[in-house]
Order: sequence, then structure tokens, then C-alpha cells
Amino acid sequence: MKSINTLIKDINELESKLDQKDFLLTWEQTPAELERVLKTAKVLKTMRNENIATNVFNNGLGISLFRDNSTRTRFSYASAINMLGLAQQDLDEGKSQIAHGETVRETANMISFCADAIGIRDDMYLGAGNAYMREVGAALDEGVEKGVLPSRPALINLQCDIDHPTQSMADLAWLEEHFGDLKELKGKKIAMTWAYSPSYGKPLSVPQGIIGLMTRFGMDVTLAHPEGYDLIPEVVEQAKKNAKASGGSFTQVDTMAAAFEGADIVYPKSWAPYKVMERRTVMLRANDQEGLKSLEQECLAQNAKHKDWHCTEEMMTKTKDGEALYMHCLPADISGVSCKEGEVEESVFEKYRIATYKEASWKPYIIASMILNRKFAEPGKVLEELLKDAKKRVK
Repeated sequence: MKSINTLIKDINELESKLDQKDFLLTWEQTPAELERVLKTAKVLKTMRNENIATNVFNNGLGISLFRDNSTRTRFSYASAINMLGLAQQDLDEGKSQIAHGETVRETANMISFCADAIGIRDDMYLGAGNAYMREVGAALDEGVEKGVLPSRPALINLQCDIDHPTQSMADLAWLEEHFGDLKELKGKKIAMTWAYSPSYGKPLSVPQGIIGLMTRFGMDVTLAHPEGYDLIPEVVEQAKKNAKASGGSFTQVDTMAAAFEGADIVYPKSWAPYKVMERRTVMLRANDQEGLKSLEQECLAQNAKHKDWHCTEEMMTKTKDGEALYMHCLPADISGVSCKEGEVEESVFEKYRIATYKEASWKPYIIASMILNRKFAEPGKVLEELLKDAKKRVK
């Protein structure tokens, strides 16, 4: 890894408008802005490893709103805001006035008086999560403009119905670490494939995040899924545009074997079909419990027809030299461990288990980096000051 001073110099030289916009979709950011987030995360991780304090803020809140279950992202967000010197406050909607008709505009301002960051996970309703985040962002803008809020909190997408930018950016940071440099990713083949799972309703945002981001860096991205397990069409079109602009490629195939052929990286992950998620959203909003139960059984039966979409040792032999890097956002459905039959064979997962943990370890630094780049026009100078001070976390 480059030295801290070299990384800070690189950060200072990269053009960015990240301080003027929320990081809600990776493809809304320029390649230079994405690189600046990566380099800022590297500096923070290096400083942490060298026991140098990174608390930019002496006080303030980091607010979290999780509308879906989470382990890695929830604790990564908590780690990130603590790393920057913020206290965490979780917004429990059941204990707020939201149930009494409080509007999004009002809630956004009321929770943000002393907030420097707001992280939202809202992936349950197709067509709603990302839109909700933008509504919150607009309310925060108004709050600052009208003098209600002293400063604009950074709004971080901790997973929505369209993208999971903190996950895909952590994945990219891990790939850069593993292969040594972002430039080394150009021409590498990554297979983003559906895999069998004994559960249903898993969000589309991880596969969409991967094809939406990795196509930005000249990679050869292959998407594979059984017939009917399509992603949001607009995201697939975006991936095609990204690949064309970066000099990479984007290919769609209909078998896991074809996707794994010659791959440098494989990412076997289950997701629910786009059309199913549309139907599920309608039922969730109508609180149609019987309809949801029926849909779940229908989908599980459909999934069961594709148990051969299984990342096995035999399947891995098709990859480049039989040694492709296995990736997963976790938790993986491990056959014989977390379920009877699932996404990945136990021996394959165990071989790459530590690698997936290292992949996940980048997320706190990516989130902290996103906050820094939103709050400060020149995060490199902020990091320089921290480095000059070089306070030890533990003496």
C-alpha cells in the first residue's frame, strides 16, 4: 500500500464535487470521485492500523435508520461514525412521531439539529428506498437553506432497492488490495451470478451494485442468472454504458458454468426476480400477509428448480487456473452449514472464508470516507492535520 503522505497527495489532486452531493448510487459519481473515496478509506485504515486517532469531530451525532435486518452494515456504520468522533443515535420509527403522521420533511429536520451524518438502509420496497433517501436529502437542503440546521449532514445509502454502494465500494477496495492496484483490474473477468438459496426476497441491490460499479474500471463483467431472474432493466442498461465508456465489457449468459469460464473473480449470490420484487412491494404496502405467504411458496418452488446454480469445487475448476477469487457480501448460504443446500459448497467457502472477512473489513472505512468527502471539500487537508497531530488512540 502507498504511504499515507502519497495517498493524501493523490486525494488532493483528484477533482471532486462529493461535498455537494449525497453518495446514493455509484454511477452518479465520476471515476475520480470513486477513486478519492477509495484513497480516503485507505488513509483512514492505515491510520487506524498505526494507532493514530481519526476523530475529525469533537462532538455531533451519526444517525442511523435501518428498515431491514443488518449485521455487517449496521456495525460498520457504527464503527465509521465512532472513528470520526461522532456519537450514534438510532432512529426507531416505532418510538417516534412518524406513526402519528409526522412527514419525512419534518422528521429529517427534527433528527438533524446536531447531526453530521445520517445513514439509511431501505431496501424492502422496490421503487421506494432510493426515492425516500432523496426526499430526506431535499428536506435537509431546505433545513440548511432556511437556517434550521447549522450544517448539512452527510446522507449515506446503507442499501436501497437499487444499489448497495457501501458494499460494492468495499468490494472494490478489497479487489484493489488483492490485485495490488486499480489499474490491475482492467481486463479482469468478474462473474456476478445468481445462486440457489432456500430463501426468497433477497434484494437486487448487491448484484446491481456490482455490475454498476465494476464496469466503471474496465473489467469484463459477466452477469448470469436463470430465465426470469432479471435485475432492474435500467441498471443493466447503465452497466452496458459504463463498460463501453471504460473500455471493459458487459456480457449476459444463462448458466453459472458459462459465467465461471476463465473468470478471475466469482460472486455467486442469490436474489429475487425483479418482477417478483414488484409484486412483493404491492403486497407489503397492502399488508397482504396471505398474498406474501403464497408468493414466498411460489418463489421457493421456482428457486428449487435451479439447485444446480451451486458454487462447488467442480464449478471453480472452470475459472482461471481453477483459482478465481471467491467473493460474497455475507452471510452466504453455505451448503451443509447454514442450510442443507445453498449458494456455495462448504469446502469452497472455507477456502476463501478469511478473504471474505477481509472484503467485509473495508466497509467501515468506506463509510467514514463517504462522510468525510461529503462534509469537507478538501478531505486531504483534514487528514493532513490529523496526521500532524498524530494523537495515539491508546498510549
